[in-house]
Amino acid sequence: MEYLDFELPIKELEEQLVKCTLIGEESDVDVSITCSQIEQKLEETKKNIYKNLTPWQRVQLSRHPNRPYTVDYIKALCGDTFLELFGDRNVKDDKAMIGGLGKIGDQSFMFIGQQKGYNTKTRQYRNFGMANPEGYRKALRLMQMAEKFNIPIITLIDTPGAYPGLEAEERGQGEAIARNIYEMFRIKVPIICIIIGEGASGGALGIGVGDRVTMLENTWYSVISPESCSSILWRSWEYKERAAEALKLTSFDMKKSKLIDDIIQEPLGGAHSDREATFDAVRNYIVTTYKDLAAMPVKKLLEERMDKYFEMGEYKS
Repeated sequence: MEYLDFELPIKELEEQLVKCTLIGEESDVDVSITCSQIEQKLEETKKNIYKNLTPWQRVQLSRHPNRPYTVDYIKALCGDTFLELFGDRNVKDDKAMIGGLGKIGDQSFMFIGQQKGYNTKTRQYRNFGMANPEGYRKALRLMQMAEKFNIPIITLIDTPGAYPGLEAEERGQGEAIARNIYEMFRIKVPIICIIIGEGASGGALGIGVGDRVTMLENTWYSVISPESCSSILWRSWEYKERAAEALKLTSFDMKKSKLIDDIIQEPLGGAHSDREATFDAVRNYIVTTYKDLAAMPVKKLLEERMDKYFEMGEYKS
């Protein structure tokens, strides 16, 4: 188990609880009362820490190495029914962007999302979740396929941004993302977008236009990361916490600004602390939301999708 810096008090109490339990098992001393007191203190400490997280701490949780990624969600939601589809039919298959068909219950969905790696080798293989133009073109191809066969679309967003390399720009990174945003407004099937980790810049928006956009509780969604914002404004990463606060990038900030529709609550400690509970929450959200969207006529679905984005940024003086 890996701990973030603000989780160190939890680590100390958990280590004390393990030692207390071992003493009780290896000797005749009754330590049940002591263990109970430690457990109670541990629970209180967790509540105090996780109910009062700063924006920067939520950014840290969104990047936790044990946090579930897109493939984990798809496996949990679809089991053996998932069929991955490959390639943009133009350049190559982008390993940072995965997609395919899967079922939740009896309903088929087209799943599309960014995938990060679990270790150095797989992170390089997945390009750290940063898709190239062919990744966004693959995503669009799969969305258009889903539209053709009247299959609803689920996008799982978790990226530090689109790949900023020279070769990506040469192959039209900006155009690929812009094309996706444009076409997603016109896709004639329900689209549900869920931010499961990092939602950074155009890399997230490239698969982020939908009828319902939701965030897991401890995720972030912004035009720029706190570190990059800090480096631009203050020429240093030392102000990343201040930048995270100013960017209003948490799920609660985004909901308050009406830039997302819903927030999916995470277990105490984050999505990685209880994966099954997180998967169940996401599954229930998808099933419930799809029922609402499926009942809408296509014309109304597209009108409401368009109106939702047109209303963003409006204000009354």
